[in-house]
Amino acid sequence: MAPFVSALSRNHLFLSLFPPEPAAFFSDMATCARTAWKVLAGCQRQLLGAGAPVSHTAPRSLPVRTFAALKVQRKGRKEEEAKKEAKKEVKKERKVVDDADRHKPFGKTAWAPVDDVYVMRHYPRTVYGAAETINMLKRFQELDFTPRDQPLYIDLRLDMTLEKKKKLNAFVSTVHLPHPIRKQLNRVLVFTEDADQAQAAREKGAAIAGGVELIQPILDGDISADFYVAVPDILPKLVPLKDKLRKKFPKSKRGSVSSNIAQMLKLFQGGHQYFVESECFIRTQIATLDMPTEHIFANLQTVLTDVCSHRPADLGPFIERAIMNSQTSEAVWFRSEDVAEKPAEQQPEQ
Repeated sequence: MAPFVSALSRNHLFLSLFPPEPAAFFSDMATCARTAWKVLAGCQRQLLGAGAPVSHTAPRSLPVRTFAALKVQRKGRKEEEAKKEAKKEVKKERKVVDDADRHKPFGKTAWAPVDDVYVMRHYPRTVYGAAETINMLKRFQELDFTPRDQPLYIDLRLDMTLEKKKKLNAFVSTVHLPHPIRKQLNRVLVFTEDADQAQAAREKGAAIAGGVELIQPILDGDISADFYVAVPDILPKLVPLKDKLRKKFPKSKRGSVSSNIAQMLKLFQGGHQYFVESECFIRTQIATLDMPTEHIFANLQTVLTDVCSHRPADLGPFIERAIMNSQTSEAVWFRSEDVAEKPAEQQPEQ
């Protein structure tokens, strides 16, 4: 209350020294009253700021900035969305470098090395023809003094895309190689509950033929075969064998479910089976290294032609990468498009 007392004392001192006129006196009193109220209001603000007790009836107005914070948050979200869109645009604008007219490939030292010994990552990978690859692998075997009858494998990576962003399902196929790898026929087990069909299957070379009585011995591991075929009537009863046989379980898509048992035996007794694994890879044996080059090439052509038949040719090349290697040699990349037989072009109708 000190400011209030000092203001009153100053007013009294001023009035005593200079006595006002009656009209001016009342106006001065009004001015003093307004000054007093201002002083009291200032004292009240000082007391509230110092932590004095506040009456519950007094109105309080706290600063709230919800609208300003909301604006900042919206701005931040817009900036994040803009950054994400910019990243997407950058990914879409990825350019493919064309090395066709360059004196050397992009990021490499030269197109081909000059010396016999060189760092492979400094030069583009060399892709050979199929016949040249087979001769190279035969030469590697002679230099390494490894067995001549070791298996020869191919490793293919496939483009499984179809039209309208669809993908080709992994498939299993069986082909007859013109020059078989195995000297003995495959063991084929036939599931049928007809005694006459079972007897006919045994006469035509089936290793085992029978009905549901074969399920438990197969689960116990007492009976096994290279291929399992069945007639359509018994297929629902073979469900317990799905986990045991897995990819060898009879399916109509693989040609192992049919009423023509003789045709299935002919296919699987001398057939070579391969399948797609890890979504897009085929790894299978095609020959042995001691076979003549012509026989190896014929087996390779048969397998690649069958592989390419599982996808329409108008969608582009099916095999993206082809590798050949023996059991003890390094892998050699070869051109698969020169081996697979191309479908005959339809002649226009006259």
